[in-house]
Amino acid sequence: MEKWRFIVTEPMSPAMNMAVDEAILQLHGEGKVPPTVRFYTWDPATLSIGYFQKAVKEINLEEVHRQGLGFVRRPTGGRAVLHDKELTYSVIVSEEHPKMPSSVTEAYKIISMGLLHGFQNLGLSAEMVSLASEEEKEKYTSPGSSACFDSPSWYELVVEGKKVAGSAQTRQKGVILQHGSILLDMDVELLFSLLNFPSERVKQRMMESFRQKAVTINEVSTRPIGLQESIEAFGRGFASGLDVELVASDLTAEEQELAHELAQTRYGTEEWNMRR
Repeated sequence: MEKWRFIVTEPMSPAMNMAVDEAILQLHGEGKVPPTVRFYTWDPATLSIGYFQKAVKEINLEEVHRQGLGFVRRPTGGRAVLHDKELTYSVIVSEEHPKMPSSVTEAYKIISMGLLHGFQNLGLSAEMVSLASEEEKEKYTSPGSSACFDSPSWYELVVEGKKVAGSAQTRQKGVILQHGSILLDMDVELLFSLLNFPSERVKQRMMESFRQKAVTINEVSTRPIGLQESIEAFGRGFASGLDVELVASDLTAEEQELAHELAQTRYGTEEWNMRR
């Protein structure tokens, strides 16, 4: 069975978390490191926004700072995610890899099988639904909200009819980077306090819609599930979902060096984070 690298990094700053994902992508593209599954958490808790979002228009930056949260723009698309009581994953693999279909949506489906198996390992009756029809998309989206879990992907992971994971993908230098958020718990009030809305009424309506369409692991689990158990369950999930052996490993010295450089020159800069 093919071996992929499995890395669980210690909690990192927002800039470093994004920089590490990009460093792995760059060095995998150069053939220096194998395909990699990485799990990580954030210190401090952080609001990340999608590559194309308009930070000043969509985000209440004053409130982000007031709450002591980190802030970073991802290299991937999608909408705002609050990285707080959750586990973030990334999968980095060449577009040419035999397991990866050339279609973005089909590659998303293959990688998301790891998530599906992870939720099932936790005893949740998760399923993957295809959002090919407008009717299916309508069930899982709320127009106008900047929150990621309101934004459906082509294949959505749902438990009890509600979305349980939000993922985004980019392709650079012949390499796929897909990362996303696996929610253990969530402070919906806090998330929505960080987003801009035209009025309080609209905000309340969006929040209600969000609660009807998104759910966390601990809302649907019959028992409390913590971070460590999730790491183990999703580690096994990605191994079986991708049909690979995941070998526990660490970042190389070159990855760490490149990540520190990218954090300083890109992800830690106002120029990058406020660029739109």
